[in-house]
Amino acid sequence: MKRLTLILGAFLLLAAGCTPEETGYKWKDAWDASTPGGGGETPEGPTLPDIVGKPRYVWVDAAANFSYYANDPAYIAEDCKRIAAMGFTDLVVDVRPTSGDVLFASAVAPACRKVAAWVNGRYRWVERTETFDYLSTFIAAGHAAGLRVNAAVNTMVGGYHSSIGDAGMLYDHPERKGWCAVDNLPGGLTNSMDDAETGPRFLDPANPEVREFLLTMLGELAGYEGLDGIVLDRCRYDDYNLDAGYTEAARTAFAAYLGDEPSSWPVMPQGQTYVSSNPSTLQRNWLTFRCKVIHDFVALAAEKVHTVNPDVRFGVYVGAWFSEYYRSGVNWTSEKYDLKKNESTYKWVPTNYQKTGFADLLDFIFLGAYAGTGSVHGSTEWTMEGFAKLGAKRLCGAVPFAAGPDIGNATGFENGKQEALLPDIVGTMMAACDGGLFIFDLCHIRMFDYWDAFQTSINQYLEKL
Repeated sequence: MKRLTLILGAFLLLAAGCTPEETGYKWKDAWDASTPGGGGETPEGPTLPDIVGKPRYVWVDAAANFSYYANDPAYIAEDCKRIAAMGFTDLVVDVRPTSGDVLFASAVAPACRKVAAWVNGRYRWVERTETFDYLSTFIAAGHAAGLRVNAAVNTMVGGYHSSIGDAGMLYDHPERKGWCAVDNLPGGLTNSMDDAETGPRFLDPANPEVREFLLTMLGELAGYEGLDGIVLDRCRYDDYNLDAGYTEAARTAFAAYLGDEPSSWPVMPQGQTYVSSNPSTLQRNWLTFRCKVIHDFVALAAEKVHTVNPDVRFGVYVGAWFSEYYRSGVNWTSEKYDLKKNESTYKWVPTNYQKTGFADLLDFIFLGAYAGTGSVHGSTEWTMEGFAKLGAKRLCGAVPFAAGPDIGNATGFENGKQEALLPDIVGTMMAACDGGLFIFDLCHIRMFDYWDAFQTSINQYLEKL
């Protein structure tokens, strides 16, 4: 099995924040050019070209692109050719939008028939009336164009509540309300299905039935013929105020973790946005426990995927703003990283917190470096380059990572007209990331007509190799 060879200088930079253990990648690296098949078989099909330079990934969000692809396989084939012509090497195709319904064949997850999408300046339902296999169509069209095709799933979600109505598994199966997250809101502990706020309905990561359902679904996905990789998105708590996670399943598991009933429940004060400088022992344990729940699920998911097909790459998308990512119950660093030494916002963590780092379980990882147009360069968070450099330090060489901007929603990108900036972004990210470039989202390339600009930008990168 091939390993990615890091140049000595990069290795020394990465190792600076890590404990002195051997680095290396556990599974397939991002340069493997094989085409895996479902069920352990290699399907007949085109041989994918070797990647020149580092990989270039473009994300294909389900809802944002639904009106183009849901009912038109010819449009999928046409755009795959255009994406390859731009110089991208990989698609990351969202096949489980935030409704929790799916765009691949599944015996356990319901088929996605509609999504709430922003179309022509307003939200409206976009319905799927065709029955062709969405994921298989992308795999065939992507491979024909010379692209690797990775499937992304919104993980800890099961429904979507919008201003125009509701959709998804949880609304179709109200008996699964017990699978939902419970948040500590101003009115008290509130099931996600009873929350009036619009947005995804999150699942409870501590619920064994939720985990079993998701693992079965991921096993089905891993068996898809020709699929090159699987990426977990929203594999986290719905939490930017430290208010998530208070289900009975979580309370039982937390008590087992502590070896005793928690002395208070909920643990964190309602509405607290960030951890205090000196949290209580119970609060430290609670925040560590939540990260352990996510870590353990990622470990089970990786095992499930590689048991079904060891050639399918397995990864996770995370926000690159790690300094505050504990709020979502996620520690995406390597176990070898020294948090207390290197992170000022993590001085409170107990010694076992770093065991919740899950980078070492992955084949690749995607960092959302969602800084604005005026913040391409730098060494700190909320600059694209800084996000990438800090990501390299935090990952300790455990896994190749790709990073890049949101080119439609981040500050300065909202109205397009950033063609002149794209070569700098591409060059900066390719230099800073050992696993290449990640761009969110294809819909913005189409919206702002960036096809030629990305082709020029990537060609400039390739010419310098």
